Order: sequence, then structure tokens, then C-alpha cells
Amino acid sequence: MSAMLDHVIAQVLALQVRLLACQARLAADTDSEALHDLRTTTRRLRSLLRPLRELPGVEQLEGAAKALGELTTPLRDREVLAAQLLEREQFEAARQRLAHRTETFASVAESAQLARLLAIVDAFPIFLRAAQREGLIRKLHPRIDKRLEKQWTQLREALDDPAHDRHRLRLLIKRVRYGADAYPQLEHAGKRLQRALKRAQGDLGDWHDLHQWLLQADQQPDLAPCVEQWKAQVLSAEQRADTTLERLQKALAQR
Repeated sequence: MSAMLDHVIAQVLALQVRLLACQARLAADTDSEALHDLRTTTRRLRSLLRPLRELPGVEQLEGAAKALGELTTPLRDREVLAAQLLEREQFEAARQRLAHRTETFASVAESAQLARLLAIVDAFPIFLRAAQREGLIRKLHPRIDKRLEKQWTQLREALDDPAHDRHRLRLLIKRVRYGADAYPQLEHAGKRLQRALKRAQGDLGDWHDLHQWLLQADQQPDLAPCVEQWKAQVLSAEQRADTTLERLQKALAQR
């Protein structure tokens, strides 16, 4: 138990450092990937925490991470769309979505959501050590192993469903992939399976972006020049994602 707890605390501290670095990058607007990296780091923190539910401080930390995700999701979506518009040479539409980027980044860096997350992350290792001394943390290794295995079962069942929901599959794949990354010593995913998960996540991500852009085009007239191309692309993306999911299903069967 002690070794696993040590691992959790080491991961929390490493993620804390990355969060602080992202905050500094956002505040100074040093690069375009700062927001993406903040979101990825927050997602990895949530993946680390998910199997630890019911331990002291986890609910508060999960809530703070979720709140930051909700704040940044529309901002990141706008960034991704702007990059696509630049690729399509829709420069004015892209410019409008990138306007005030410096102010937007600064607002995230100074947000109450990020401040709360950083404050709770800072105190979290102390909560865990105190809980350990009080005997509140027992059988941590099997508890985490069992909960991660449940995530794999959910993914397998979703893939086996002929009427599977690509949106849900995308979230389940992210969950098992980042969970396996958070706890590599449990060996829930070999290299071949990791590659299959990454490919499926990427292909589903491409499909998801196209699907969302087409929905937004109904409300945003300046996206009209891209619609026909997106419609053609989304069909190809669906087929590619479905093929990748079939490969993932086979890889899971050999797990």
C-alpha cells in the first residue's frame, strides 16, 4: 500500500508542477499550446483520481478539475476551429476566433477555477498522508486495479454493442488510456494495445471535430465555405474510425 500511495503522491506533485508551468505560459502568452497542455494535464489528474474515489480530498480535487475543464473546453474548441479555418484559408473567420487570445489566456491563468485547483492540489498529498496515518487507506493496490478493470469492461461492452455511440466510445477510450498511463505498474495495457487506443482516440477525435464544426455551421454563417468539404470528410472519418475501432476490439480480445 505504501508503494502505491507513494506513486500517487509523486504523480500529483509532477502534475502540480505541470499545472504551474501551464499557468505561467498562459499568463505570458508564450505559445499556442499552453491551453491544450493545461487541459491534458488536468485530464491526466482526473484519470489518476478516478480510481481513488472515496479517499479524503478526492471529491474536492475532482470537482475542481472538472470545473476547470468546463471553463476551458469552449476556448480550446475555438482554437482548434481557428486552426482548421486557417488551413482552409478562411483568414477572416479564423482571425475573429483568435482575437483577444492574450486576454483569454490571461483570464484562464487568473481564473478562480485554476486557483482553486492549484490550492487543492497543493494540499492533497498532506490529506493522503494524514489518511494513511489514521488507517483510512487500505488495500490501495487492489482497489485501483479493480476500478481500472471495470473501465476496461465498460469499453469492451461498448465496443461489442452494434449500436455503439462514437461519442461515448471516445470518452471511454480516453478514460482507459489515461488510466493505464497513470498506473503503469498495474500493466493494464501492453504496447500494442496502447498504440491501438491512441489510434482510435485520434480517429474518433478527427470525426468528433468535423461533427461539431458542422453543427456550429448551422449557427455561424462564416463557416459556410467549409461545409461541403466537412460533409465529405466526416463520412470518411466515420469509416476510418469504425475500421480503427474494429482493430481495437480485436486487440482487446487478446488482452
